[in-house]
Amino acid sequence: MPRFVLKELHALSDSADKLKRNRGRRGLDILKSLQTNTKVELQVHEGEPTEMKGITQVDEKLVILAKNIGGKVVTNDFNLNKIAQLQGVEVVNLNEVSNALKPIVLPGENFFIKIAKQGDQMGQGIGYLEDGTMVVVDQGRQHIGQDINVQVTSALQTPSGRMIFAKVDNQST
Repeated sequence: MPRFVLKELHALSDSADKLKRNRGRRGLDILKSLQTNTKVELQVHEGEPTEMKGITQVDEKLVILAKNIGGKVVTNDFNLNKIAQLQGVEVVNLNEVSNALKPIVLPGENFFIKIAKQGDQMGQGIGYLEDGTMVVVDQGRQHIGQDINVQVTSALQTPSGRMIFAKVDNQST
């Protein structure tokens, strides 16, 4: 972990802006968790290459440092991902890793889900998988608050995540 990233997180955690302050504190909490994890070796990188002199943008510094030490940038920041790739730095995109680890559901599959709220369209109910994936259930509105068996009709990948569309499985309800 570069020292300049720790400084940025510290500055964010002291911000007057509540959202920035919470993000900074969350980042520091995650680093503390990584530091205490026996399976992870976390070191603070103190050096700054001469190419960084006068550069204040953390993203730009990260790309320069990774390039200098032959490292990779690990991020969920879309723009940092693209900038690093354009400069020939390898990137581990955490959003792609997260999506790859999500369970795959295929049309025709059945599973139980709790209907949490009504959907936008008439009769729809909304439920969520454990990973936060939204499931839109046709004719699920009447089952709000209940665990019901549903059958997947389709899935849609969007830039902000995945949505699953399903219908109430009348054979088992």
